[in-house]
Amino acid sequence: MPAHEEHRIGSRDLRRWSTPAGRWLVRTVRPLAAWIGPHWVLLLIIAVGGGLAAALTAASAEVYEAVVEANGVAALDQPALDLAIALREPWLNGLVTAYTHVGGPIGMPLLAASVMVLLAVRRRSWTPVILLPAAAFGSLLMTIAGKEAIGRLRPALEFAVPPFEQSPSFPSGHALNALVIAGIVAYLLVLRQNRKRTRALTIGLAIAFALTMGLSRVYLGHHWLTDVLVAWTLGVAWLSLVVTAHRLLLTFRPSNRRKRFEPRVNG
Repeated sequence: MPAHEEHRIGSRDLRRWSTPAGRWLVRTVRPLAAWIGPHWVLLLIIAVGGGLAAALTAASAEVYEAVVEANGVAALDQPALDLAIALREPWLNGLVTAYTHVGGPIGMPLLAASVMVLLAVRRRSWTPVILLPAAAFGSLLMTIAGKEAIGRLRPALEFAVPPFEQSPSFPSGHALNALVIAGIVAYLLVLRQNRKRTRALTIGLAIAFALTMGLSRVYLGHHWLTDVLVAWTLGVAWLSLVVTAHRLLLTFRPSNRRKRFEPRVNG
């Protein structure tokens, strides 16, 4: 499938905006796309969105801290840790530790870079080179902002499986980065997959990777469950923004057969 045809997921045309909010977004962005070009719009939305995401993460951290102090969602933390401790076995500890390294500060960038190069070379497309670093950029900003804003302590070392980590606990960087990277890779793959079953398998594997990576952090006692839950929420929000920005690029780029910068909207 040529790069210029990567605008469908199954029968759904990503250039069509069926909701009022989507049509409003297209009308709002169209003048900017006509002025600076659709590719620059993509980069601008991601840059501004990354800054806003970091700021909102820091702001929402205050709300999160209040919930923790009120024993709301945080009531799940100790039971989840107790369950993890009860499930531990020496062989399983080693297996989960090896697995969680894949989502670490070394493993995840290497994995993302390898996938990016592979997809870019095989498809002869710049899309993976733009979207994967952009997704990782926002994920990193949100992780740093959340940790700096809260500084939440991790579970006590006596309840954790070594090697131990010293950075703040909220949010789980492993869980956040795994969801965002797996999500954007799945998105790039399904753009080229014609069979519904193949797309379902791709999405299922991405979800399984994100879920198991997050839960591995709780199992090892390196994070509280709420650190992982909030990381997943932030990851879904950021992933949605990156995908929306790419859809805007598809809508406005000159290769569309319709008039340049004329968005495809339903109704």
